[in-house]
Amino acid sequence: MALTSTMYTLQVELAHVDRGVYESLAFRMAMHPSEAPEYFVARLLAYCLEYREGMAFSKGVSDPDDPTVSVRDLTGTITHWIEIGLPDAARLHKASKAAPHVIVYTHKDPTVWLRQLQGARIHKVEQIVCHVLDRALVDALVERLDRRLSLDLSVTDGTLFVNVGNATLTGTVERVPLSV
Repeated sequence: MALTSTMYTLQVELAHVDRGVYESLAFRMAMHPSEAPEYFVARLLAYCLEYREGMAFSKGVSDPDDPTVSVRDLTGTITHWIEIGLPDAARLHKASKAAPHVIVYTHKDPTVWLRQLQGARIHKVEQIVCHVLDRALVDALVERLDRRLSLDLSVTDGTLFVNVGNATLTGTVERVPLSV
């Protein structure tokens, strides 16, 4: 028998000072049985950090050609393609040809991945933005995952402050160049 996804109901009070975004977000996210909790948290953080009108999650493993998170304009055209993890060069190339803004969020060490991308053919690679999430913050959020989760997320000068339950967690988001 196939396992089903676990649905999470999230309430996020977002104060992204660096971008001037202040929103109360209420949404649902599905965690596929094959999805690691760290990936789920990275996806959640990427959604919040890049939040803007028209943002949506992909259908997941059932639609592998779609971006993990995307922003579409009113015509349905993808304006922001957001990937989680360490996508290969072919996926980045495809994303960069399909959308004017491509952003990667990873919760893993990107050192080997960046070396693997060296010399690869990636359309407009210099315009792709890559952010590395603080692994300690991701792990601390994984420990506090609950099917109904409320959190306050503030971002100032690249530092994340997350209030969840009785805890205040801090971490950074580091931008790394994706020059190949």
